Amino acid sequence: MSTAILTGQPVPGSSIEGDLRSLGFDVRIAADAADAETLLAQVPGDQRVAVVDARFVGHAHALRLGLTDPRFPLAAVPGAVTAQPAGRQALTRAVARENSAGGGTVVAVDSLADRIVTSLDDDGADVHRPELGSLVAEVPADPQARNEARQAVAAVDDEAVRLKSAVKSRDGFFTTFCISPYSRYIARWCARRGLTPNQVTTASLLTALIAAGCAATGTRGGFIAAGVLLLASFVLDCTDGQLARYSLQYSTLGAWLDATFDRAKEYAYYAGLALGAARGGDDVWALALGAMVLQTCRHVVDFSFNEANHDATANTSPTAALSDKLDSVGWTVWVRRMIVLPIGERWAMIALLTAATTPRITFYALLIGCAFAATYTTAGRVLRSLTRKARRTDRAAQALADLADSGPLAEGLVTLLRKLPAHPPFSSRAFLVLPAAAMVVGAAALAPYGSALPVALAVLYVLTSAAAVALPLKGALDWLVPPFFRAAEYCTVLILAAKAEVNGALPAAFGLVAAVAYHHYDTVYRIRGNAGAPPAWLVRAVGGHEGRTLLVTVLAAALSAAQFKVALTVLAVAVALVVLVESIRFWVSSGAPAVHDEGEPA
Repeated sequence: MSTAILTGQPVPGSSIEGDLRSLGFDVRIAADAADAETLLAQVPGDQRVAVVDARFVGHAHALRLGLTDPRFPLAAVPGAVTAQPAGRQALTRAVARENSAGGGTVVAVDSLADRIVTSLDDDGADVHRPELGSLVAEVPADPQARNEARQAVAAVDDEAVRLKSAVKSRDGFFTTFCISPYSRYIARWCARRGLTPNQVTTASLLTALIAAGCAATGTRGGFIAAGVLLLASFVLDCTDGQLARYSLQYSTLGAWLDATFDRAKEYAYYAGLALGAARGGDDVWALALGAMVLQTCRHVVDFSFNEANHDATANTSPTAALSDKLDSVGWTVWVRRMIVLPIGERWAMIALLTAATTPRITFYALLIGCAFAATYTTAGRVLRSLTRKARRTDRAAQALADLADSGPLAEGLVTLLRKLPAHPPFSSRAFLVLPAAAMVVGAAALAPYGSALPVALAVLYVLTSAAAVALPLKGALDWLVPPFFRAAEYCTVLILAAKAEVNGALPAAFGLVAAVAYHHYDTVYRIRGNAGAPPAWLVRAVGGHEGRTLLVTVLAAALSAAQFKVALTVLAVAVALVVLVESIRFWVSSGAPAVHDEGEPA
C-alpha cells in the first residue's frame, strides 16, 4: 500500500482524498510540516510515499501521472511530490529542511509540496515532471482562483486525454490509422477488468504461435487463418503497450516480455511459413533465414546508431536539418515512416501475402521491402555521421563495444595489441572490419562445402575484429562495426548450411541464428535500460561473434554434411539454453530496470 500525506487544512467539497484513495494511496492528514515529517518517518522504507497539498485542484489523471509511474524514483506535479524507495532518502532530507526553515508550520499562501520539490532540485535530485498537456494540476491561493481551476478541470475530459495519451506518440501509418483508433478501447476494457500488460503480451505471443502453426499446415485455409491471426496478434501487441501507458503499469518483467516477444513472434512465424511451404514441396528455409538475418541486422543498425549518438555533443549536420525540415511537411512524415517498413506495415504485408499468395512470394516481398528499407535508413545515417561534427562520449563508445559482442579470442588479441607501440592507423574501425567480414562470407559462398578456405579467412576475421575494438569506437562510422559483425556471423552460418545441401541443415542454422540473435537483442535492451551489458562470463561462454564464426567454419570443413547438421543443432540448443536462462534470471530479478520502449517502431 502506498501512502499519501495530505498537508494543510482540508477544503470543503474537495475530492482530493477520494482521488488519492482511488489511485491506491492510504491517506494521512498532516496539520503542519512537523506533522508531515513525523508521518513520513512512520511509512515503511519499502513503500511509495507522496506529499500532497490539501488545496490541490486538478484532474485525477494528472495525479496518476505524477504519483504512480513506477519508472521514476522521484516525481512531481504542482502541489504534489512522490518518492519510491530509491528516492526516500532525498525526500526525507528535503522535508526535514523545510520543517526547520518554516518553524514547523505550513505557510497558508505557499505549498509545502512545491517547496519540497524546490529543495530537491537544489540538492541536484532528478525529479520527473510529466507532461500534463491540457490536464489541470495547481494549488489555488484563494476562493476565486479555486473556482477558476475547477472550471478548467470541468472543461477538459480527463478520460479522453488518458485514452489519447495511451497511444504511442510516434508510430507507423498502419498502426496509427488502422489499429490504434480501436485498440485503445480494448486497452481500457482490459484495465477495467484488472488485466495486466504482461497478460496481454502473453496472449499476443500465443496468438502469433497459433498463427505460425496454421501456416505450418501448408493448406490454403491454414494460410488464411494464419494471416488473420497474425493481424490479431499485432492488435494485442499494440494493446499491451497502450494498457501500460493507460494504467502506468510498467514493470521489469514487462520490459523483457515487450522487448523480446515481438522478435519471437515474427521469427516463429517465418519458421511456420517455411514448414508450410515444405509440406507443399517448396523449400524456402534459406529465404526464411535470410529474412531473419536481414531484419536482425536492420535492428542492429538502428540500435548502434542511436546508442552512438544519443548523448553526443555538437550533434548537428545538414542531413539532420533536412530531415527536420521534411518532418514539418505532414505527408512526408508518413511516407518516410512507411518506406522503412516498420512492424505494423511489415506484419500487415506478411499477413495479406500469406493469405493470398505462397510462402515463397511472401518471403521475396519481405526481403525486397526490408532490403530497400535497410538501404534507405543506413544511407541516411551514414550521411548524418559524415556531415555532423559530433564528439562521441565514453559511454557511447562503451555501448558500441558491448554491442560488438567480442568473445575470448578477440579479448586475448586485444590485450596483445594494446601492448604494441602503435595501433592500426584507421580513423574509423568500420573500414577495418568490412573487408574481413566480406571475405569470410564470400569464401563461404564461393568455396565448395568442406573447403578450408573459409576457415583461413575466419582466422583473418578474428584478427581484424580484435584490432577493430582495440581502441574506443569513437570514429564517425564506428557504429557500423556491430552491424558488420552481425552480418558476417549470420551470413556465414546461412551460406555454409545452404552449401551442405542436406535436409535439415538450414532449419538447424535457423535455430542457431535465432538463439544468437536473441542474445544480441537481450544485450540491446539491457543497455537501453541502463543496466549494462550481459555479464562477461555469458559472452565468453557462448564464444563471442568471432569465436562462433570460426567454430562454424571449422565444423563445416571437418565434418560431413550430415554431421554438420547435427553439430549446428547441438550448438543452437546449447546457445539457446545458456542465453535464455541468464536472460530470464536477469529480467525477473528485482535489480532489473522498469523501462518501456517509446522509440520508433521496429
